[in-house]
Amino acid sequence: MDDYRRIADALAAEIATGRLRPGDRLPPQRQFARRHGIAGSTAARVYGELVRRGLAVGEVGRGTFVRAAAPSSEPALAEPARARVDLELNFSLPPEQPALLARSLGGMLRPDVLADALTPMGAAGTRAVREGAAAMLSRPGWSPDPGRLLLAGNGRQAIAAALAALVPAGERVGVEELTYPLVKGIAARLGLTLVPLAMDECGVLPEAIRSAGPLRAVYLQPTLHNPLGVTMPERRRSEVAAALRDLGIHAVEDGIYAFLRDGPPPLAAFAPDQVIVADSLSKRVAPGLTVGFAVAPEAVGDRVASALRSGGWTAPRFAVEAATRWLTDGTVAALQEIKRRDAAARQRLVREHLAEFAVEADPQAFHCWWRLPAPWRADTFVAAAARRGIAVTPGAAFTVVAAHAPNAVRLALSAPPPDTLARALATLAALARSAPEDTEIE
Repeated sequence: MDDYRRIADALAAEIATGRLRPGDRLPPQRQFARRHGIAGSTAARVYGELVRRGLAVGEVGRGTFVRAAAPSSEPALAEPARARVDLELNFSLPPEQPALLARSLGGMLRPDVLADALTPMGAAGTRAVREGAAAMLSRPGWSPDPGRLLLAGNGRQAIAAALAALVPAGERVGVEELTYPLVKGIAARLGLTLVPLAMDECGVLPEAIRSAGPLRAVYLQPTLHNPLGVTMPERRRSEVAAALRDLGIHAVEDGIYAFLRDGPPPLAAFAPDQVIVADSLSKRVAPGLTVGFAVAPEAVGDRVASALRSGGWTAPRFAVEAATRWLTDGTVAALQEIKRRDAAARQRLVREHLAEFAVEADPQAFHCWWRLPAPWRADTFVAAAARRGIAVTPGAAFTVVAAHAPNAVRLALSAPPPDTLARALATLAALARSAPEDTEIE
């Protein structure tokens, strides 16, 4: 009765010691049964037990594989684990972060302070948060004026307010040909038409902006572009700025990942009257308690503030008060340094496990872009990875025109613990070395 459990225990031990590695395919059940002198039905129960424990995953037509995700901590009789290795979303929560954040918030628990923190707040926030945010956003060659800084609930809302202020419904917005997926949703809700702009290894091409036809604005990610990881060099920024001035249009500059690099200066430094900088605390701190920022030129500042108010996108005061403490007591600065080191360490894991593949990444980024080897297609690779407990994002999620989807996936690296990330990367590498049609009927 318990023979299959003893055999499953032995295989579990091999997985724990590394003799069986994530992504390894177990023998076909008939072969396994002959090797161990057991019935085929017993072999099926062994494999079923490994799947139930979260140690293996079965793929119809291909076999049973050692899973990348850590074994479930649930008791043996619990329902199967639904946990997965999340390489879709970038949210870095290092172990030391909760203690750092909590240390700053004790004073907010006083009833008088809390009462004030629960009242409404306008788009301008407070002088303290504006000055703290301006200092945080400053980079070599650029320091924003705190008086031009507006607050949103998060970075997406800052982007939405900027686009709403700049572009009437029905008009056209230029975006990089691979762009932040949520911008597509923002544009749809605002009634805007997105126009893909060609890129090269330095970012968006200035001539693509000039030749795109009438645009009311552009949305760009000049630093650590998502998904490509490209950082636009200063010369290209100057050329893009010249195109904006010549065409008389504004840009919304998404600087969400810029804190991971020392430079170059933002696009706003090259065209201060043409660029709205959008940023937030979601990557520096956490998405669960964040504040967004929009640094707008004087000519459009009132329109952005109005869009924030009418869209219901202003920041809640409680989050602003928490952010003010973190900005002014050094907590955000400390977290930035921790996350910069963490991003570099995770990129080293990418280079270790995916060195043989066509992977594009900045060594300081929290994501990488993987052009898949033939004969894999992005959709089948994403599905196969999911069956191994790993979630990745297909290239189609970043395209403006669906027909132009590249055969690639983006890996977001920041969420899993480093050992889990390493196992997941090893599993994905093993998967990419196989072929989708490499099936073995059991």
